Amino acid sequence: MKKILLTCITLFIICCNSDQNQMIVSGDVDGLRKGIIYLQKEQDSTIVSLDSIKITGNSNFKLSTKIDEPDIYYLYLDKNDGDSLNDIITFFGNKGEVVINTRLLTFDSGFKISGSKNSELLIEYFSIIRKYNLQNLDLLEIFYKAQIENNQNRIDSVNAQLENLIKRKYLYSLNFAITNSSNEVSPYIAVSQIPDANKGLLRKLYDTLPENIKISKYGKILNNLTID
Repeated sequence: MKKILLTCITLFIICCNSDQNQMIVSGDVDGLRKGIIYLQKEQDSTIVSLDSIKITGNSNFKLSTKIDEPDIYYLYLDKNDGDSLNDIITFFGNKGEVVINTRLLTFDSGFKISGSKNSELLIEYFSIIRKYNLQNLDLLEIFYKAQIENNQNRIDSVNAQLENLIKRKYLYSLNFAITNSSNEVSPYIAVSQIPDANKGLLRKLYDTLPENIKISKYGKILNNLTID
């Protein structure tokens, strides 16, 4: 009897730990009637599928995977139309339930996410970075036109503006990361967006991280970037 009780308790503990290390990604793709939705992650420089669900009429989905710590994941929609463009949502996954609702026509740009603070911050960050990128494209257009016209004064002026824009973009990224240093997205932004920034500035960011973020995946990568 004691052995049976011990076995039951052990199984209960294992099940509880398993649930605690699970990420459940659920939601709805409004307008989707047919396709396959994959939950993916990069492993050893290769994108691998962790779970999938075939959609046949009902656009609701539910996917799950084991997770050790918050990390970048992808929600990939295969519509079976031969076009993979605009069919990937990048988000920060974490233990527990993450809800992603979107539409078929704006799959990667009109989605809403809840249950992931890191993802919310990442969306906020990219909403501003997108403005910097658009300014960069506008300046590049002027730059190339000036080259065609051989207008050296305009070329020099645009070069100066481009350099200033890059500095502002880097400073914004750094300040955003420092402001949100209690979240895993902080070192992720540094290592994915400004890895070539001044080592002293990256070390300044690293020093603001709490210990649990320093020992996270991206915290360790950030630390390595600051070492000569």
